[in-house]
Amino acid sequence: MVSPSDLVGKRVLVTGASGFTGRYMLKELQQQGCHVIALGAAGAATAAQEHVFADLTDREAVFTAVEAARVDFVVHLAALAFVGHGRIEDFYAVNLLGTRNLLNALERASHAPACVLLASSANIYGNSSEGMLDEGTVPAPANDYAVSKLAMEHVAGLWRDRLPIVITRPFNYTGVGQAAQFLVPKIVSHFARRADVMELGNLDVSRDFGDVRAVVSAYRQLLQQPQAVGQVVNVCTGVGRTLTEIVRICAELTGHELEVRVNPDFVRPNEVKILLGDNGRLKSLIQEWNPPDMRQTLAWMLEAETAKVAPVASD
Repeated sequence: MVSPSDLVGKRVLVTGASGFTGRYMLKELQQQGCHVIALGAAGAATAAQEHVFADLTDREAVFTAVEAARVDFVVHLAALAFVGHGRIEDFYAVNLLGTRNLLNALERASHAPACVLLASSANIYGNSSEGMLDEGTVPAPANDYAVSKLAMEHVAGLWRDRLPIVITRPFNYTGVGQAAQFLVPKIVSHFARRADVMELGNLDVSRDFGDVRAVVSAYRQLLQQPQAVGQVVNVCTGVGRTLTEIVRICAELTGHELEVRVNPDFVRPNEVKILLGDNGRLKSLIQEWNPPDMRQTLAWMLEAETAKVAPVASD
């Protein structure tokens, strides 16, 4: 018998609800009986029960939307995330100033939330620290996306005494529906299409790859944990996988072999060999969290991708 959730009937505001993580976050919250309100641009389609519309860069529009929503919890996922995005200023407009506008609105709103979860990124640690990184690792952001996320964390610190904020730093994660420009979906797509050749970068670096379903479960449980307020929390598996291993698992699951070519343009100079997350703090805060093994995640993604590319039988 499933125990009733203490989130039943709670109003939860989710920004970025139409994005990759947002779609899974909505499902996770709705399964707990939440009434989910999506905050986003007009026309963005989501499965939320309610929508409020605002551009995060418009301070007063954000306040109007937040005031109307009257929410008990907030999950702030909206961000410009693709590191290769062309307009650098957009990272700061959305990730930094957009977050500041949201926090300002939540402070001014007549209905105070019990928890505000801000999704930062493990990218803030950069590429110079090696091994297993905990929340005390000195940040060394290596691109504008990472700098904007670290700046967002500092801005959130201005509201530390005024709002119940928890900051998460997710490491790499993937799943069905992630855009093809990201690494794991690219590999999965090549196997699903039974391609002959695939170009990748350094095959032997070990990284922490999680599953989006586990990530949103962690976020939801952190909302329910009062002890998480005021903390920065890594969301990660603590297990490293190389690209060579991921390719091998895909080959085993599909029975398809392809040629992997290392493209020098995809290889970062002086890239650290092993970079993983320490999830000790996360596991001390939430009780029921067992992320799927990488093989399970890849099998799920391959099944979905293969179904997309399979020819439709004709009569």
